[in-house]
Amino acid sequence: MTRPAFTRAEPDARRLSLIEATARVLARQGAAGVSVRVIALEAGVSPGLVNHYFDGIDALIAATYAHADAQVSAAFDAAVAAAGPAPRARLLAHVTASFAPPIADPGLLATWIAFWSLVKSNDDIARLHRDLYAAYRRDLETLLADCGMADHDRRLAAIGISAIVDGLWLELCLAPETFTPAEASAIAERHIDSLFDLPQ
Repeated sequence: MTRPAFTRAEPDARRLSLIEATARVLARQGAAGVSVRVIALEAGVSPGLVNHYFDGIDALIAATYAHADAQVSAAFDAAVAAAGPAPRARLLAHVTASFAPPIADPGLLATWIAFWSLVKSNDDIARLHRDLYAAYRRDLETLLADCGMADHDRRLAAIGISAIVDGLWLELCLAPETFTPAEASAIAERHIDSLFDLPQ
């Protein structure tokens, strides 16, 4: 009997299952609780399989960080696409997407905190963190440009918006009884509108 040929989807699915297992462990136990053995147990595979797909635990954590960021970026893109063509609506949709699922999620926050905890001690994670946040700010700068903001103002405006959104997102995930997603959106909107008169 001829064995069926392996398909590309099979190893991709295995890699994804290991990444998802790593995210669950990071959310539950933090970065200190992550090891090849723990990830293998979570994923229901042998430690050797983890090492087959990833060059060590640091590489697996970095892949998990990139995967989580890709999911968040997809949520931003979907929100902007649904907002229509108006520049102000697109900018606000991007910003306020952080205050609704799937981004405003305590599980995602726990995973993200684990990533952040490694930034100062792991050069690869630090580099990835810088690259991902730079991409996020570039997206904001593009949306600000579409709204008519001058080149020399966009970099600091994007940093300020990012800081406000991160703060509101953190508190909304940590203590959702403090304020509502609609209130978080209103705070962010007031800040954005204070930067300049945006075209409607």
